[in-house]
Amino acid sequence: MVEQHQLSRKEIEVRIEMIRDIMVYCGTVNGLAHPETIKYSQELDHMLNKLEVSKSVV
Repeated sequence: MVEQHQLSRKEIEVRIEMIRDIMVYCGTVNGLAHPETIKYSQELDHMLNKLEVSKSVV
């Protein structure tokens, strides 16, 4: 995922909720060990890390 600009904290929070919802659906349909579910889990981790960094840069 290549981002052209810095995301605001609110944009990051919205993406986190969206990715979380998709991940839960994918896990329900395909199983928790499915590669697609894992991909969303990793993407969620990445966005959660971005949120933490954005909180420390005030």
